[in-house]
Amino acid sequence: MNPSAPSEVTPERIAGRMDRLPFLPLHLRITSLLGIGTLFDGFDSLSIAGALTMIIATFHIDFKSAGALGSAAFLGQIVGALGFGWLSERIGRKWAFISSLLIFGACSLFAATASNEHELLWARAIQGVGLGAEVPIAAALFNEYARSAVRGKWVMLYETMFIYGLVLAPFAGLLLYSSFGPELGWRVLFGIGGIPALVAIVAIFALPESPRWLASKGRFAEADAIVTSMEEEARSRNLPLAAPVDVPPVVKESTSFFELFRGRYAKRTFVVWTQWFCSYFVSNGFQIWQPLLLMKIGGLPTSAALALSVASSILQVIFAYATAGFIDRVGRVPWFSFGFGLSAVFALGGALAGGVFHVHGWQVLVIFGFGMTSTMSVNNLGVYLFTPEQYPTRMRAWGTAAGSSLNRLASFIAPLAIGALLTTGSEALTAIFVMFALVALFGAIVMATMGEETKLRTLEELSP
Repeated sequence: MNPSAPSEVTPERIAGRMDRLPFLPLHLRITSLLGIGTLFDGFDSLSIAGALTMIIATFHIDFKSAGALGSAAFLGQIVGALGFGWLSERIGRKWAFISSLLIFGACSLFAATASNEHELLWARAIQGVGLGAEVPIAAALFNEYARSAVRGKWVMLYETMFIYGLVLAPFAGLLLYSSFGPELGWRVLFGIGGIPALVAIVAIFALPESPRWLASKGRFAEADAIVTSMEEEARSRNLPLAAPVDVPPVVKESTSFFELFRGRYAKRTFVVWTQWFCSYFVSNGFQIWQPLLLMKIGGLPTSAALALSVASSILQVIFAYATAGFIDRVGRVPWFSFGFGLSAVFALGGALAGGVFHVHGWQVLVIFGFGMTSTMSVNNLGVYLFTPEQYPTRMRAWGTAAGSSLNRLASFIAPLAIGALLTTGSEALTAIFVMFALVALFGAIVMATMGEETKLRTLEELSP
């Protein structure tokens, strides 16, 4: 124990004191900084979808090259998720988060100045390293500040910032396309994506480290100072403070990647990795191609396709708020299983519309495609709540980041698969919907049969 720390300060005591705290201005500051980063993570991840039609017009590239641009950042995100997940357990959540913001903000600015498709490809790939790191690290940090009674609601409300980023990307793409035209519009779009680099500078001074992480590293004085300041903040506002929550003893072990696949964590890892892969294979796979599908298959003009993409993201926000309202009452496992199952139903409906009833056009994409991605948002955001609940503090960020690499892998594979299917002819859309239905159904089965319920339990109770 740190000799300068009070003798009663332990990892268990820190966790118990944090779990009785009401929502405070410090929580709001943390939420704001992490939320801005997460918003731009969503914005920069999907900005390529809004920009792709403009980039095609600028560089005169084909569908295959467009698919590669759509997948480039996701390949980098695998590296970022794994590398920064490991780094976060060693240097802390705060500095890993700040570094990720600097990388993806700066690379977005480089992408804006690309003179050809190859420079843009490399800028997006390196940008992906920061994008892959930011959300899982932020999710781990936010979960470690949230108290168990309302953790589901707090985390889900915070994670809606990612959806707002998804809303903002096609909306900004539509506005910039109309204002600047295809040549300049996508460059301004990527320029806006550089804002996180400025947020990173603010976070250096305004974002506190996780007391749970500090305590796990034996830095008890620093952990105690943060929690004490929060308790004093609550008392200064005349907010009642209950007795610290009793939490189980925290096991003192070093972080090991292979522990994800051993003992009690093996099944948990399989469940959350399935949730990551299946949910993002469907949602990101469809959304990256969504504007082009609406134009090439649906026959809509560019402005209408981008406008409908905004509407699609708004539907996801609605489902995200529904999840925040029910997740602590219904529970994680039934709610996530429901989301997967409903998404599979919409995907199957799209396949039947084209393959059996021979109904084609933008209406099929809107009704069944938007329904599929909107209901899948239950898992897209919920996974950032569910995964950090599966692992102890010593490997929470690592476990979350490693799981999110399956998101990136799925988001890399899916656009390429869709690009390949689009070359097969008139039944391509039916094949795409069948593929999505099978993936979503697999996710539903795994979650319903193997998922472990976590609602209203402290992080230390779930993973000592």
